[in-house]
Amino acid sequence: MTAIAVEQQARTSRAVPRRVPMTRIVGVELRKMFDTRSGFWLMVSIVAAAVLASGAVIAFAPDKEISFDTMAGAFGVPMTVILPMVAILSVTSEWSQRSGLTSFTLVPHRGRVIMAKAVSAVLVAVVSIPLALGVGAVGNLVASAIHGTDLVWDISLLHATEIVLGNVLGLMVGFTLGVLIRNSAGAVVGYFVYALLLPTLSGLLAANQDWFRSLQPWVDFNFAQGQLFGGDMGATQWAHLGTAGALWLVLPLLVGLRLVMRTEVK
Repeated sequence: MTAIAVEQQARTSRAVPRRVPMTRIVGVELRKMFDTRSGFWLMVSIVAAAVLASGAVIAFAPDKEISFDTMAGAFGVPMTVILPMVAILSVTSEWSQRSGLTSFTLVPHRGRVIMAKAVSAVLVAVVSIPLALGVGAVGNLVASAIHGTDLVWDISLLHATEIVLGNVLGLMVGFTLGVLIRNSAGAVVGYFVYALLLPTLSGLLAANQDWFRSLQPWVDFNFAQGQLFGGDMGATQWAHLGTAGALWLVLPLLVGLRLVMRTEVK
């Protein structure tokens, strides 16, 4: 047997390495979200925001406003800012810290890495939001005892699920901006423009233009997403959410994923 034949046989008999399991990639991405200082303190701030919001309600809310819904509304505002930042940094760190060269070398299929980042970000939201609701429940008990009012549990299990979904969708908006822009500062600025400037402009337009007032729920994702927190979702509200979500979440995410797959990592 010639040397060439021996070499070819060795190549064909060489074991093909197995793909890295998705569970391992998700585990790595979860660790990366906690390993950095910014990521760690963002996670800590989720619980801290819930504790501070509950304390503010106990200290300043009038007796008739003491309820579980008031507690949830108090920490819901900082939560809608913190969770998207977590998602943004989980994506943009690959480019801003140049770790993408390592990540995409160890796992050449970029789509699997991005999918793992999305799964890990959603897992953080799914765990942290019920934890924050638990803090709010304790705050409701303490507030009722201090103020001498009756306990009011005015959030049903369905409403709590809708609150979790609303925060997950907000997180996915941050994730989409991270995939689309791939720069931490740019994605953060983009999110605040989306979350603060666009709703204001949309509200002004709806208040002054009759043609846009009926159109707003269908094209304003912030407006449609906000209905989840109100606890009055019906078929029409779900249709609003699906249509606006396709425009502001699905389409930009598809564009961003295509850019990620085709853009050179430097």
